[in-house]
Amino acid sequence: MIIQKDYKFYAAHRNEQLLDKCRNLHGHRYGVSCFFEVERTGAISTLFADFDEQIEPLLKNHYDHAMLIHSADPLFETLCSHMERTGETLRMKIFDAPTTVENLAYQLFTEITEFGFRLQRIDVRETDTSVVTYTREDWVDDSRYPHRRHSQLCAQAEGTQELQPL
Repeated sequence: MIIQKDYKFYAAHRNEQLLDKCRNLHGHRYGVSCFFEVERTGAISTLFADFDEQIEPLLKNHYDHAMLIHSADPLFETLCSHMERTGETLRMKIFDAPTTVENLAYQLFTEITEFGFRLQRIDVRETDTSVVTYTREDWVDDSRYPHRRHSQLCAQAEGTQELQPL
């Protein structure tokens, strides 16, 4: 059986590798639809609150009203220097890859799976018309070949290949 739960959060990001409008700092109201595989063991398979108790705090504490930022983005170092100099605390969710919606889907799939839930897929909506569907098969492939994923990220960071979804 599949149970679907929907969540949302607001966050800023930019893609420092692009030469278009997305290179600029901007924000989105992200929508996240999680599709969980559950086994029915009686009249009730799973309570929706079982998902919410773990996923809502993750999104609220680490993503909502945060800056999603790639650790290799030059702006990251600038923001860290600003916080050291001023004592101001900025909420940042640090990625090891550009903050594309594809990489966000991978990150969320990984973190939600670490709670022990069996995700079948996750849909991440960046705008009203743009959605990435990331499946368990995608995640297994990305997790099985971390060296391939790492090589792609390094090549992208060095500008030696075109950006490709991971």
